[in-house]
Amino acid sequence: MDPARFYHQVEQRVIELQDQISQLGSIATVGGERLDATEAIQADIANLTRRVADASDKLPPYDQKHYAEAIKRLTEMLNEELARLHPKPRFKFKPRTASAITSDPKNDPRLLRGTNTSGPDAEATEDVVGALPNVPGGKSYNDDISRPSGTSGIRKPSFSAARTVDIRDHEGLHIILPLTAAKATSSGSLQNMRNCVVDMSEPAAGKASFANLAIREVDRCLVVAGNVNGPAHITGVRDSVLVVSARQVRIHECRNVRMYLYCSSRPIIEDCEGMKFAPIPASHLSQDQDPTKNQWDQVDDFKWLKADHSPNWAILPEEERLSEDIWNGTVKGRPGLGPKDILRETGVLVD
Repeated sequence: MDPARFYHQVEQRVIELQDQISQLGSIATVGGERLDATEAIQADIANLTRRVADASDKLPPYDQKHYAEAIKRLTEMLNEELARLHPKPRFKFKPRTASAITSDPKNDPRLLRGTNTSGPDAEATEDVVGALPNVPGGKSYNDDISRPSGTSGIRKPSFSAARTVDIRDHEGLHIILPLTAAKATSSGSLQNMRNCVVDMSEPAAGKASFANLAIREVDRCLVVAGNVNGPAHITGVRDSVLVVSARQVRIHECRNVRMYLYCSSRPIIEDCEGMKFAPIPASHLSQDQDPTKNQWDQVDDFKWLKADHSPNWAILPEEERLSEDIWNGTVKGRPGLGPKDILRETGVLVD
């Protein structure tokens, strides 16, 4: 293990986690988005703690102390931010009647968890606990996506009444987000997709960039994710092509993925195999992004502690990269071209 390289990796991860913690307040609470982000940060801190512990026998005592203090500060920072975002209600003393004081606590229905109570108080409690809908009226855009579309076959869910973009549980579809989804870019989520072509780039451009993005359990898909102002978490992607532009990129448990990337910090992979990286296509580079600051090829493998290059990732050779004609033509769709045709032309599906 190279202690200097390990030091750099840990320091970078600490900085990224500090940034993610500071951005928690900008993540929507609707649909559990902030809770998911909080749990992801907690898991990352736990992983970092384990990683430092595993390497402790190879680290100088001073470095071990430094890492322990840094992780402690991260935990304290997260707890302070959560306390700020979710302050406990102030205790307010209420006089109790004599009957309430003398009554047997065992008979107080408020203290019996899991029991059904009746009356206005019980109804009010149930109303508070109930989850808020993501959109007024509980509209499900995923139901709209599942329904057959016009002659082109391309699904274009508006997300015009939503605060977040959440696409999940689809197979064999071509999905393009229209500009009407620009108001829903507080966060983006793509989950449980198979054999799909998904283009989320149009609404997530410029000032409408996603605040954060999560891609989970994607198999044999082509995904153009669009711009992300904060972190992008990519987990469980297999045999796919991704286009991602983000400040931070964390990739976990992915296999055989070609990633076209713009990242202003060093991308991190963990428990991955067969990853290939290329710079983001010019057509997906925004005006305020400087190609010289793109760290797409500065990948850190957090499970590879040796000084030599990790075998789990490589640079995608130029002759294997998709052309601009593919990005601007094939991926956008044309008459008679279905999702499987696009996946074949982009090398996702091989006959």
